[in-house]
Amino acid sequence: MTRRIVFASRNRQKFEEMRFLFQDFPVELLFGGDFSALAVEETGDSYSANALLKARAWAEEVRLPALGDDSGLEVEALAWGPGLLSARVAPSDKERIAWLLERLGGQTTRTARFVAALACFFPEEGCFFLSRGVCTGSIAHVPQGERGFGYDPIFIPDGYEKSFGLLGEDVKARISHRARAVFHMKDMLFNRTVLE
Repeated sequence: MTRRIVFASRNRQKFEEMRFLFQDFPVELLFGGDFSALAVEETGDSYSANALLKARAWAEEVRLPALGDDSGLEVEALAWGPGLLSARVAPSDKERIAWLLERLGGQTTRTARFVAALACFFPEEGCFFLSRGVCTGSIAHVPQGERGFGYDPIFIPDGYEKSFGLLGEDVKARISHRARAVFHMKDMLFNRTVLE
């Protein structure tokens, strides 16, 4: 039986990426924005804590299992910031990229990593599952490409010479931080009775 799970967000781009990652799995991922305009304050002290806050709040709001996520970009030269504040340093993707590049300037050390956490909360069973994924890479000097969202145009994953903004969904679906978190989540859910 396919289990219906709500994606705990009104971010359509994130939802489409997540739905693509779950397409071969026995769940029907539903867009949170079709159910509610809920906004959850991210007060947790970690990606996992924020993901669980969202998953629990959405599950209680729509009375269905909910999948919450939180992610961030961590840059070595910025003391591994902006991290949890990645989406809050400026109001738009373009401005966030400009903010980051301005702070790096001509810095030669541009090591970075994307980190993602997922939380799947099942209200009827009163249980939840947490997973985490990391993608290491570096920060480009200028934006490359327009695919993806967030910091994708300036993040070059290890083993590649192009940014996620140029590489596209097929590569992201194999190696991104979110993809890796999904792989771990699938393993946990598949081995639990919550999908039966």
